[in-house]
Amino acid sequence: MDIEVQGVRKRFGEVTAVDGVSFRATEGRIFGLLGPNGAGKTTTIRMIMNIMAPDEGSILFDGRPIDKWDKDRIGYLPEERGLYRKMQVGELLLYLASLKGVGRADCQPRLDRWLSRFELSEWKKRKVEELSKGMAQKVQFIATVLHQPQLVFLDEPFAGLDPMATEVLREAVLELAGGGTTVLLSTHIMEQAERMCHELLLIDHGREVLSGTLEKIKAGYGRSSVVVEFDGDSEVLRRQPSVTNLIVYPRYVEAELAEGSSPDDLLSGLAGRVSIKRFEVVAPSLHKIFISRMGRKEASHD
Repeated sequence: MDIEVQGVRKRFGEVTAVDGVSFRATEGRIFGLLGPNGAGKTTTIRMIMNIMAPDEGSILFDGRPIDKWDKDRIGYLPEERGLYRKMQVGELLLYLASLKGVGRADCQPRLDRWLSRFELSEWKKRKVEELSKGMAQKVQFIATVLHQPQLVFLDEPFAGLDPMATEVLREAVLELAGGGTTVLLSTHIMEQAERMCHELLLIDHGREVLSGTLEKIKAGYGRSSVVVEFDGDSEVLRRQPSVTNLIVYPRYVEAELAEGSSPDDLLSGLAGRVSIKRFEVVAPSLHKIFISRMGRKEASHD
């Protein structure tokens, strides 16, 4: 199922939440809808879901407006999680699938496979209120995909998950796309988007900042970066004339080279000042591009 969003706008009083956004998400690919909190991502998804109507523009499903039958082909994981806390996990998931027109007999084998994959089999007959936050999030993801939708919306799916759970969920999403599902991923975590998405749209204050494939976006940014893993004080790198911008991560730094500078200039400037474990010339990360274009320090790289 292909989704085409054409010049949509949504206003709430004096505030324009989405301002002329356009993009196309295609079958078997993961489309990243990116931006800081409050950028208009969730509002855009809700308009596509027909939860609210755009004030202007159009949204097409396989070239036509959405109808009631399309809703059974859609899976939606909202940012605001919500499950019936008094129900048993298995019964709840079968019930939610039945609302999408899937019978228990057809659904049960898939349910057992998903529970096993997320290490939740022993929780099948336990009540939702007994689950941890991470477990509940896994259950909500299963509810999103159990009816085998052709289009899946994931709004901040990794929020609150530990690294192991994040990796299991990431692999599951990649498999969905590999099987032909259209996936629209909304996130402000640039590293996850870079690892998963085929195409991207970055928005801020409801407006497009940049869009295209990851390769096109990086090529258009035009500046090389150097990843340096080292022992020593990162202030040494900040003082290098060959470095115009620096992002410090827990175990390494990403240094953007100044115009006219080469990696050799930086390497020479660091020689004898820090103990270098890794020195690699790379395309700029999506996180770096995000910060450069948005000018915002709050961009997450958790």
